[in-house]
Amino acid sequence: MESESSPPAPDLKIEVKRVALSIFSGLISGFFAAILVTAIIRGFVVFINRAPILKGPVVFSPKIDPKTLRLALDNENHLLGSSPNGAYYRTALDNGLNIAVKSLEPFEIGSPETHNKGLKRKLQQELQVLAGVRHRHLMSLRAYVRESDRFSLVYDYMPTGSLEDAMNKVRLNHLQMGWDVRLRIAVGIIKALKFLHFECNPYILHYNLKPTNVMLDVEFEPKLADCGLANLMPKLYSSPNGYRAPESSQNGRYTDKSDVFSFGVILGVLLTGLDPLDPLLGEASSGGSLGRWLQHLQQAGEAQQALDKSILGQEVEEEEMLMAVRIAVVCMSDLPEDRPSSDELVPMLSRLHSF
Repeated sequence: MESESSPPAPDLKIEVKRVALSIFSGLISGFFAAILVTAIIRGFVVFINRAPILKGPVVFSPKIDPKTLRLALDNENHLLGSSPNGAYYRTALDNGLNIAVKSLEPFEIGSPETHNKGLKRKLQQELQVLAGVRHRHLMSLRAYVRESDRFSLVYDYMPTGSLEDAMNKVRLNHLQMGWDVRLRIAVGIIKALKFLHFECNPYILHYNLKPTNVMLDVEFEPKLADCGLANLMPKLYSSPNGYRAPESSQNGRYTDKSDVFSFGVILGVLLTGLDPLDPLLGEASSGGSLGRWLQHLQQAGEAQQALDKSILGQEVEEEEMLMAVRIAVVCMSDLPEDRPSSDELVPMLSRLHSF
């Protein structure tokens, strides 16, 4: 006799499907539970390991003792300059080292930002990054002190002062600054910008390049100060219209070419001896600017009239200065894409003279 196999009972099929569905649901639930647990553990580790908000002096130089620094900051100091946002002064440590201290008040007293730990932690982390940046033409951050409503930033003291101080003395005939010195200053500034833009990882923008932020040592070698601080504490800084790139003023867009625009203005100041907000140049609000004035004279073949009369003399130097005028004009182009980059400018300026 032939035997026929009977099909599975309907209830057995249902049971198999139910078991399979339970296994599948368990796998899915376990997968998402594992993701959730991993996220919780990772978040806890990040919370535990995140940088604490440091109090008291944070020192990056072996020459500075934190306790000595605190005592020096509490003593009477020599005021070098001030603004509505803070003061800049010189003080001396017990070991005889002179330091420059910039005291900043980035937050309004009583504002919610004074209690914002996340913002304070971000400022602290960025300052530590800036403290690690080293270059011949950069002012190194030696230490900082955070208090409830202010930051005190410690730098090396530069007895010569800033480029702004030097140019004011030149305008008053209290200082003679030849073309060779001015060109050396320009080359040093652009080398510092090239380093920030192309050799730092991540790259760093200055955001507030102007003569008051270019310090000079006793040999008139330039060192850029306050790199990136305008981005960290935007309420503290507003560059004069004469130094700020058009795109930065119009829509807040800032790139390395915005730094190049500011450099172009500084180069124009070194060439002409003029302040970029000088009435001779016209009102900035109505389109007047150092860049447009220089461009007009250059196109008319009268660029020599723009040069500072105190540095005219040798024919070779005059040719170099006229070439530098062309470089300054292109740096101050209205459109960022029309300006050269800092790494292109280094050889352009260095070829004008031997460095």
